[in-house]
Amino acid sequence: MLDPTFVRDHLDRVRAGLAARGMDASRELDTLAALDQQRRQLIPQVEGLKRDQNASGEAVARAKKAGEDVSHIFEANKQRGQTIKGLEAELETLEQERQAILDILPNLPHASVPVGRSGADNVEVRAWGERRVFDFTPKAHWDSGPELGIIDFERATRVSGSRFAFLMGDGAKLERALINFMLELHSTHHGYTEVEPPFLVSGSTLYGTGQLPKFGPDLFKIAGEWDLYLIPTAEVPVTNLYRGEILDGRQLPLRYTAYTPCFRSEAGSYGSDVRGLIRQHQFDKVELVKFAAPDTSYDELDSLTANAERVLQLLELPYRTMALCTGDMGFSASKTYDIEVWLPSQQTYREISSCSNCEAFQARRANIRFRPDGTGKAEYVHTLNGSGLAVGRTLIAVLENYQQADGTVIIPEALRPYMGGRTVIGTPRV
Repeated sequence: MLDPTFVRDHLDRVRAGLAARGMDASRELDTLAALDQQRRQLIPQVEGLKRDQNASGEAVARAKKAGEDVSHIFEANKQRGQTIKGLEAELETLEQERQAILDILPNLPHASVPVGRSGADNVEVRAWGERRVFDFTPKAHWDSGPELGIIDFERATRVSGSRFAFLMGDGAKLERALINFMLELHSTHHGYTEVEPPFLVSGSTLYGTGQLPKFGPDLFKIAGEWDLYLIPTAEVPVTNLYRGEILDGRQLPLRYTAYTPCFRSEAGSYGSDVRGLIRQHQFDKVELVKFAAPDTSYDELDSLTANAERVLQLLELPYRTMALCTGDMGFSASKTYDIEVWLPSQQTYREISSCSNCEAFQARRANIRFRPDGTGKAEYVHTLNGSGLAVGRTLIAVLENYQQADGTVIIPEALRPYMGGRTVIGTPRV
């Protein structure tokens, strides 16, 4: 959530920042300004009336001491009390209307974010690795996976519907190897604490990270009277780990990594993205989350992105890192780097990680603060998150980049310890 005071005092800057994201928020911001003006008029009225109400007790005492009638004072108190109640109800309505608008306004982009309307305006920051030149036509994973007997889309469709998959045999082992490899790398070498969070969270938790109220259609809600949703990403429970708490700033940054399945309705996605494992309703991901002080959070974003990139480097998978433009960033982000892995079958790079600094946007919604020196005034912490990596998409990249002409797939060297020392998946075609 944007800082209400900042919005009030820097309305033109907020308007320009949202416009850079492709959002015409003139109506919302004008309404906010009007609501804030009404609020500032009402608050001193209520406070003045409450002071008069408190002072009336002394007037009653003086009148009684002088033997005077106090009924008129009690009547005035009664009328004043009703006025206060009405004004407080009006204030509450104003606050709710004000909050409803703030809840749907996205974060403001950092000054370093390139201005643009869509993914076409994203800027390449760096590229790594040599794209393999094949002496045969490389297959897409949705063809090679079923041929190897390690992915079964057809039976999953019968069990759960479209955009689900069974990973079978070596497919399931490869997915598990990737998860273990990523968690081990981040927890042992990159300094993250491994967490296993709940896979079901409350609506207030989803509000904290910005999924609710705006993106409810993208979520799977548990039926019945439960206020529980399947998580769309481990970012949600892990970022809310300290919801409502004040952290000791001397312990920052705090770094966490978590594996979870993720569940998304993917409303509105279409075309080639829905084929194969690219965009499933259920998928695995290893997430990276940080809590950082404002003055170091962009250094932490750079290191978090480097940690995610390191997974691809060790797997020797070509990738590029893109700075997302203002019009392509997620709701809660102030700045985002997308890491895109090379897929030979599509002859293009596809997103495998988004690494974002949300600054205080999520912390303000979840009320996560810190005291810089362990004492003194508390301020909002900066939260960061990124995929380290999306496991299913990494599996796709391995299958496609390491496929051989005989139909087998070479297992990347970094994964072999997690695959029992094996070097290949599949049996060569005769």
